Amino acid sequence: MEFRPCIDIHNGKVKQIVGSSLRDAGDTAAENFVSERSAADFAALYRTKGLRGGHVILLNAVDSEYYAATKVQALAALAAYPGGLQIGGGITADNAADFIAAGASHVIVTSYVFAGGKIRFDRLERLVQAVGKEHIVLDLSCKRQPDGAYCVATDRWQHLTDERVCTELFDRLADYADEFLIHAVDVEGKSRGIERDLVTMLGGWDGIPVTYAGGVGSFADLDELRTLGNDRVNVTIGSALDLFGGPLEFEKVCAYI
Repeated sequence: MEFRPCIDIHNGKVKQIVGSSLRDAGDTAAENFVSERSAADFAALYRTKGLRGGHVILLNAVDSEYYAATKVQALAALAAYPGGLQIGGGITADNAADFIAAGASHVIVTSYVFAGGKIRFDRLERLVQAVGKEHIVLDLSCKRQPDGAYCVATDRWQHLTDERVCTELFDRLADYADEFLIHAVDVEGKSRGIERDLVTMLGGWDGIPVTYAGGVGSFADLDELRTLGNDRVNVTIGSALDLFGGPLEFEKVCAYI
């Protein structure tokens, strides 16, 4: 298990939000924390600690009035830690190579690939041609349904697709990506415990690296994630970190993992 730090940027500010509250209309979200530090400051910290594979996420839609300011922050983070961070938010086959050239190790993609509720394999092929499988992270963030299944959520987690997150889906997509990133949207930003069934599923699949995000609020949660994930599911922690106003000390988390 590896610790993958995060830099979430919304309306030009580094923030931690409740994921399920994000709305493009009005560029609103329930905020857990808004930092006065820049994205580049966090990137420099992660570089100093030798933490690789962190996620820089642009939480504004490309057509938002705030997107330009958010992108400026994101590019500054990549420049502060070249090759050490992944970037997601509005990534397509047309702009993916630009972000790699700007210093991202990987591009993180969801909505471009899961368009119209289905997997667009033609778009996956274009992505691979644009930057190579080794630079692609597929974000399979999901919401739990009444029948217990998890369905991929797109467009900053505001729309559900017909694709269920399961080992069969991982097998279908593994040839197009270097890693998977999976936010448990229902518990994202709430620091009230992990999505146990989802983590158990992830821990039972032995393929490309997988990073889980959502609900971690204590070291007991990390213990549970390590056990249920068979010590091979990586983890992102956001709102619960003291860097973002939470109770978990960043230094202790680095030492734990």
